[in-house]
Amino acid sequence: MVLALVAVGVAVASGIARKNRRKALEQRRAEDLEAVKKVADEDVTRFGEELQRLDADLLTETLDEATRQDFQRALDSYESAKDSMTRVSEPDQVRHVTEALEDGRYAVASVRARVAGEPLPTRRPPCFFNPAHGPSTTDVQWAPPGGQERQIPVCAADADRLQQGAEPDIRTVPQGVGRVPYWQAGPAYSPWASGYYGGYAMSGLLPGFLLGTLLSPGWDGGYVDGFDTDTGGDGGYDGGDGGGDSGGDGGGDYGGDGGGDFGGGWDFGGGGDFGGGDFGGF
Repeated sequence: MVLALVAVGVAVASGIARKNRRKALEQRRAEDLEAVKKVADEDVTRFGEELQRLDADLLTETLDEATRQDFQRALDSYESAKDSMTRVSEPDQVRHVTEALEDGRYAVASVRARVAGEPLPTRRPPCFFNPAHGPSTTDVQWAPPGGQERQIPVCAADADRLQQGAEPDIRTVPQGVGRVPYWQAGPAYSPWASGYYGGYAMSGLLPGFLLGTLLSPGWDGGYVDGFDTDTGGDGGYDGGDGGGDSGGDGGGDYGGDGGGDFGGGWDFGGGGDFGGGDFGGF
């Protein structure tokens, strides 16, 4: 009789604990969804402002058919990003927003090159420090404070800043009462980032550290039953998938820095190259 009562008590306690874990997971999921939607909406707004400036710049230009097509592609990408924003109900769906923005920014870069009579830009991953800078133009060696030097894709402006010894323009996102680099903000932001960079994962154009991060379990943005109740800054949703570390520091409202190891090269986790917070599960 006593054993039966103990068994019932254990079952009840287990059920309550599981229910509480589920509630905590659902609450965290809802909070992260709102946060990543806000960041994606910031990006859409910023791209719309870029298009307004481009439209004003083109008023005095005579556009050929190829330039008009690229401009239309940029406009279509903006509309697609806005439409995708209205459909976001899960963090993973944010990737559709940033995929459209990445394509639109390449179209904008193509328009500006055609108008200036320059060669079309090479289709490269967005600037690592800030995807809103558009396609990267070069790869540079760079390390965050206290981190290991790595090769990353950057835009011309950030390459110049680094050459002059200045800080890059870093994309940060809201967390707590402040903002942190996007790679420190937890797994909810992995679809946001992979929308920008995921299309280059198999192209050979994506540096190893990003390729490794995109292919790691911690980048799936998933919410699994094994919720990690330790929320001390690792950003994980699962004890096995959500851990790891990245980090760095950031200034301004937009930007990022990163590093680590993949196949002996890079990663955002485990090795501690970039400090706290993560996308990876290393």
